[in-house]
Amino acid sequence: MYRYDEYDQTLVDERVAQFRDQTRRFLEGQLSEDQFRPLRLMNGLYIQRHAPMLRVAVPYGLLSSRQLRMLAHLARKYDKNYGHFTTRQNIQYNWPRLEDVPDMLAELASVQMHAIQTSGNCIRNVTSDHLAGVCVDELEDPRPWCEIIRQWSTLHPEFAFLPRKFKIAVSGAAKDRAATQLHDVGLHLVRNASGEIGFEVLVGGGLGRTPIIGKTIRPYLEKQHLLSYLEAILRVYNRYGRRDNKYKARIKILLKEEGIEKFTALVEEEWAHIRDSLLLDAREIERVKQYFLPPAYETISSPDSAFVTHQERDPGFAAWVRRNTAEHKTPGYRAVFISLKAPGVAPGDITDTQMDAVADLCDRYSGGELRVTHTQNLVFADVKESDLYTLWQTLDELGLATANIGTATDIICCPGLDFCSLANASSISVAQDIYSRLENIDYLYDLGDLRINISGCMNGCGHHTVGHIGILGVDKKGEEWYQITLGGSSSNDASLGERLGPSLAKNEVGKVVETILKIYADLRREEEGFLDTVRRIGVEPFQEKVYADH
Repeated sequence: MYRYDEYDQTLVDERVAQFRDQTRRFLEGQLSEDQFRPLRLMNGLYIQRHAPMLRVAVPYGLLSSRQLRMLAHLARKYDKNYGHFTTRQNIQYNWPRLEDVPDMLAELASVQMHAIQTSGNCIRNVTSDHLAGVCVDELEDPRPWCEIIRQWSTLHPEFAFLPRKFKIAVSGAAKDRAATQLHDVGLHLVRNASGEIGFEVLVGGGLGRTPIIGKTIRPYLEKQHLLSYLEAILRVYNRYGRRDNKYKARIKILLKEEGIEKFTALVEEEWAHIRDSLLLDAREIERVKQYFLPPAYETISSPDSAFVTHQERDPGFAAWVRRNTAEHKTPGYRAVFISLKAPGVAPGDITDTQMDAVADLCDRYSGGELRVTHTQNLVFADVKESDLYTLWQTLDELGLATANIGTATDIICCPGLDFCSLANASSISVAQDIYSRLENIDYLYDLGDLRINISGCMNGCGHHTVGHIGILGVDKKGEEWYQITLGGSSSNDASLGERLGPSLAKNEVGKVVETILKIYADLRREEEGFLDTVRRIGVEPFQEKVYADH
């Protein structure tokens, strides 16, 4: 993974000192709330329902064990002994005191971490595939490109105050695990007719109040032009994006209003002026790639016999291997998902004790590195098959081995009304009710991959619009109600869910989800996935049963 040089460290240290002074002046009354607000947002600090919330950047979801231990330490010292991993591959602390935040940032800087640009109208944390570098369907590792974009975008003076926040995702695999079509800019590594690898550039994706699937504006972009083309896109957005209405300020609205042809022409025109002044040097590309070389894998010529035997003798282990591990490009290894979706736990939450234990396991079994997923889980990318049984036993003791990755209980969920000042309704309690209803159903695994996403408001931090089953909390005269959508997807076949019907009372949501899954089980063709079933039969059969008593 990338290691800071003296310039990186100096920049982050100076930023901490700057924010420490800004916080002091605010607390002493020298800065007003309006003056302090943009300053705290650029350092990842929100004011939430009960306390400040600090969002810490985890660039493209990659963490070292040392960094994870620091996150555990911060949870103990400054929070309530836990952190919350988000769909943006970051971590949030929900209970810090404002006066402690500069100290938190200083401690983060000591392990090459920060909270810069995790909020505010700027280029946010660049995200990527959580299986980058190890997945079997990968054309090229996208992480060096994420790091190049991170260095270019951090404190970029021209893009510090954009019309609205701006998100970039990069994928190098055949399967899109980074939701690139739902970002302001999505980048796919692709091969052209000559066999050269470059980027397909998509623009204008996004969720929230106006969910839109991104569109390709350039099918192939040479690697050396990546930063100049991104700069051209940002310049067009900065110049023409709306600033009079924050709900219409995202680049997706600009592209929709201008049309893809005119928008592309504006980008190409701007690019023509700067393309030769911001070329990526091949030596610089290679320098960054050196930070992401694969570890020294052992040569393993045949499957580990003990690994096979343990699966045959222990059904619990076999189920965990089936659901919580993924094929690795190197024989004898697997990628391991650590589920943060245990019963009774808010999705994405992890305690300080668990973080410390995971850091130890990471050192022992996966080379001291781990990843954060878009689905609020963790990944050890490089675990030998011979180590899986022992690892599973330890994770099980820690409450981190729930065999539910990709199932209906692997629920994506925002903090909702419990913490967020923007929320209209609860998310966590709804997720827990659904979980309790589904946890023991006999056919849960038979349902296959199934994504339930819950958001507490239209901002859509839980990505409800692209859930196979999406749940959106709405306010009705002070009461919590929920809209249900079916058929969304954030993968290659990205789609927005179709609304099922009128909103439902909070106490009905769990039962309705049960009904939807029962209908699916009854109407699916053999081994047909939920999404395929919905697309084949539409939402009407679900509507008829769900609203039969309404």
